[in-house]
Amino acid sequence: MENLFKVSSSPHVRSNDSTQEIMMDVAIAMLPATVFGVYQFGMRALLVLIVTVAACVLSEYVYEKALHKPITIYDFSAVVTGMILGLNMPASIPIWMPVLGSIFAIIIVKQLYGGLGQNFMNPALAARCFLLISFAGPMSAFTLDGWSGATPLAAMRNGSTMDLAALFVGKIPGTIGEVSVIALLVGAAYMVYKKVITLRIPVTYIVTVAVFVFLFGGMDPYYTACQVCSGGLIFGAFFMATDYVTSPITPAGQIVFGILMGVITGVFRLWGASAEGVSYAIILSNLFVPLIERVTLPAAFGREGESGLSKLLGGKGAK
Repeated sequence: MENLFKVSSSPHVRSNDSTQEIMMDVAIAMLPATVFGVYQFGMRALLVLIVTVAACVLSEYVYEKALHKPITIYDFSAVVTGMILGLNMPASIPIWMPVLGSIFAIIIVKQLYGGLGQNFMNPALAARCFLLISFAGPMSAFTLDGWSGATPLAAMRNGSTMDLAALFVGKIPGTIGEVSVIALLVGAAYMVYKKVITLRIPVTYIVTVAVFVFLFGGMDPYYTACQVCSGGLIFGAFFMATDYVTSPITPAGQIVFGILMGVITGVFRLWGASAEGVSYAIILSNLFVPLIERVTLPAAFGREGESGLSKLLGGKGAK
């Protein structure tokens, strides 16, 4: 407690957790999904993951070395970016594509905006969207047990009925890290236990998608449950939407952020050209984070001031 009463420049209360420790916890939390993905899709999936992580780390090192900047690869942020990007790839993708995506994520989205803490959107998700737009065919080619087929979301879009148990366990085609809800929830529980994330953003996001799909998708509980367990929703909610840099810091802002992502995801899934939508929903919501924080910024305690919403509306602040 004595550290809390020392006079110093803000912030006055600091966490003992380092960036390296937090990033290592996130990487550990993704291991269950990684192991299941390799088990499901074979050693080709492991190769994609290794190459993607290595390309991210190497891109960061070469860029910083060339510009005589401090080397930051030891904070594990590039490793986490590589893991997220790799887990968002189909196992059959040509190896050079994740390499290109890694370079885009680290140099274009992260380093050119000042490095860790300065990027305005999640680098891994930005790279995935870049690859989806540039190489839609390979990025949407999913195989399972040697057979190519539609993802559960695409199948449901075409009117097919899915096996909810298979969706929950993960015996479905998809990207390397998104298929097993069980594995993802184990990793999410680890992050909550380590206090790396709170449940505010992911729960709000998932519940909003569920409510939206239920209301506008035929009010079918089974169909709604299949939608929640399909695609990248669980992976995105816990491992991408909770990114410290690109998500709101205010509690109310996190709720708004989750609702916004949920609505956009629901619109994409029910009426968009693609059956998915999680990556685009998170990226688009990232762009609204400064406005969300401004609107939800509370008035300072113990003094006259205006809340963020009051300022935006031009009203008077509360005393």
